[in-house]
Amino acid sequence: MDTDDLRIFVEVADAGGVSAAARRLGVSKSVVSRRLFRLEAELGVQLLARTTRGAALTEAGVAFRDHAARVGAEIDAARETIQPSGDLTGRLRIAMPLTFGPTHLAPVLADLARRYPRLHIHSSYSDRFVDLIAEGFDCAIRVGYMQDSNLVARRVGAIHGKFLASPSYIAEHGAPEAPAEIAYHQALMQGTEAWQFVDGDKIVTINPQGRYKADNGIALAAAAAAGLGVAWLPDCVTDAYVASGALVPIMTRYPVPSAGVFVIRPPGQHPSRKIRILTELLIERLGEDPCLVAVAR
Repeated sequence: MDTDDLRIFVEVADAGGVSAAARRLGVSKSVVSRRLFRLEAELGVQLLARTTRGAALTEAGVAFRDHAARVGAEIDAARETIQPSGDLTGRLRIAMPLTFGPTHLAPVLADLARRYPRLHIHSSYSDRFVDLIAEGFDCAIRVGYMQDSNLVARRVGAIHGKFLASPSYIAEHGAPEAPAEIAYHQALMQGTEAWQFVDGDKIVTINPQGRYKADNGIALAAAAAAGLGVAWLPDCVTDAYVASGALVPIMTRYPVPSAGVFVIRPPGQHPSRKIRILTELLIERLGEDPCLVAVAR
């Protein structure tokens, strides 16, 4: 039995259909379908119920999915055990932030691909929090403050930011001078996140409110420059705005704790060797990036 056929079946099961699995794998639907037919023929049982609307797991397919996933995981673990320092092979599917990913993190992935030419890297760029397990990602890079989660996080760097507003907003609405005053201002946010401030030896957390939201830091910087409200934004997104006078730092007596850069992976006892090497490379390369601060190894 071909273990690649098992992996493809697991992708189909987790993605919810042949088309979605093909997109994840970066292959055509015909390749996925052909491998599935071959697996079913070898097992002598139908794993997928195919209709004009798509495909769904049969009862046998549901039962077989976990067994197939365990076999794939065991093969990966065995390969890493006997070849701990060898070449990286297979696929690494990673979710990256759109705000920083293309400029600061994509070069790290390119370096990883150069060092390991047999490794297939599939990267997806979005500032939304993807569901790693449901969407089939091996890991993700996230920037910000980690919230409680069953995912495993490794901090690989830090990023500094500040609160800002445009001169036009300040002229019309004034500027908040203390965390409690944020409640009287329009906050520009990604969603419903909390904001944190350093007040002496303690961290103050507030839950701001605002009518303008965007899941991208560059878009929030543009909204702040247009005078729509106050925002917490990373320095590397706003340095040019501050230099030109389009944005002005506010609440400087209450600095913002540095946000983290994290490698996030699904729960498990040990990360795969691919994720371990990516993590170490990120720590190495982020130390060379003036926008980001690497953590100690």
